Amino acid sequence: MNPRRKKRLIITSSLVLGLSLAVGLVLFALQQNIDLFYTPTEIVKGKNETGIKPEVGQRLRIGGMVLAGTVKRDPESLKVSFDLIDNGGGIVTVFFDGILPDLFREGQGIVAQGELTSATQINAFEVLAKHDEEYMPPEVADALEGMDHLKTEKKI
Repeated sequence: MNPRRKKRLIITSSLVLGLSLAVGLVLFALQQNIDLFYTPTEIVKGKNETGIKPEVGQRLRIGGMVLAGTVKRDPESLKVSFDLIDNGGGIVTVFFDGILPDLFREGQGIVAQGELTSATQINAFEVLAKHDEEYMPPEVADALEGMDHLKTEKKI
């Protein structure tokens, strides 16, 4: 092999190796920031397809309906806790320290983002409530299929 071809081979090999390393590092970094969606039943029993349960400390999103009578507010701070349920019967407690959305209420479908702190408890850093009577994220709609939505009476 002449020196010119050898030099080209080394440069091409170095570029391919460097590009592969960069792609690998990007994928590794993104893997740690993925928030997977779960329903309360999937957290308790595991995913339907694989049976895999989320690990304690894992970041995730959970969607379900706020169980009536479970919203507990701390009078000294913005801390609130409530239970989420879906049509599979799994119940998960969500703890949140912050201002809840205006549309948040018992019997309402919500999505919470946070970290799993125990087998059935989540420490949320964000809580989202659906914004009108018609729309619901597809994942939450699937999780709540067949359940009656409880509506609170508006007082004028």
